Amino acid sequence: MSDGTRRADIKAGQSVSIVLKQDQRTNKLTQGIVRDLLTKSPRHPHGIKVRLENGLVGRVKIIHCD
Repeated sequence: MSDGTRRADIKAGQSVSIVLKQDQRTNKLTQGIVRDLLTKSPRHPHGIKVRLENGLVGRVKIIHCD
């Protein structure tokens, strides 16, 4: 597992855990499969923003190695 601060580490179809905007204060994680990468820059200190297959949007905190 790795953190989600590098765009190159994240690919569509990967299993990740994200923090939704409304969960940033509690750091509650939501697991899902990446559909789209929304952050264009190669790095982001708070995590790369992605859209999951279920439509939820958040910043990647954990990349799961399947």
